[in-house]
Amino acid sequence: MITRNSVHILVVDDEEDICEILKFNLEEEGFNVDAVTSAEEAVHKKLEKYQLFLLDVMMKGMSGYRLADEIRKRKKLSAPIFFITAKNTENDKLTGFSVGADDFITKPFSIKEVVARIKAVLRRSEGGTESIVESASVKIAGIELDFEKKRLIVDGNKEDLTPIEFQILQILMKNPGRIYGREQFLNNIWRDVNVTDRTVDVHITRLRKKLGAYGNYLVTRKGYGYCFEID
Repeated sequence: MITRNSVHILVVDDEEDICEILKFNLEEEGFNVDAVTSAEEAVHKKLEKYQLFLLDVMMKGMSGYRLADEIRKRKKLSAPIFFITAKNTENDKLTGFSVGADDFITKPFSIKEVVARIKAVLRRSEGGTESIVESASVKIAGIELDFEKKRLIVDGNKEDLTPIEFQILQILMKNPGRIYGREQFLNNIWRDVNVTDRTVDVHITRLRKKLGAYGNYLVTRKGYGYCFEID
């Protein structure tokens, strides 16, 4: 089980006062926090040690989007990423989710809200959905979803998943052929996080890419939702 004093968080924001506020308050909650004022400084740290990232979007030099892309694609890390930013349009949020974000918090923010969302996403990282996992994994064709390691294996190759990607695929692979609407995913996974149903589409697109040759097993049922179906 993840405990707060075992969680290391990296805060990246070019406003020093925001870094100080987040660092002080999160450490008061028992988390271990490092804070830097640029994405360039962040990429030189040992990113593998962090269980969660809090990133500003608009910074001098490398943006938070590019840093998230670096974390996901080059470092291949699945730790939750939060964007904390003044950019709050739907397109901004979809861009954030498309590069691997797990949550999007708008400035000015409430520290209590930030803490609550961090706790929520860490719970998701630990336990997945509310359903009870009865076996250690599920295997379909050349795909294996490992429930303990939260990992996808495609034809013997390991693919790291974000907590949200894992939960979506877990729901679909445990119930092949069953259709799940976007609203069901939003209620079951995001719960108290305010996102649009298009966010689900973004995650499905990312999962199809990670499934490679099996991407067509994630089927869109127009007007209904998604299901995991083998031809």
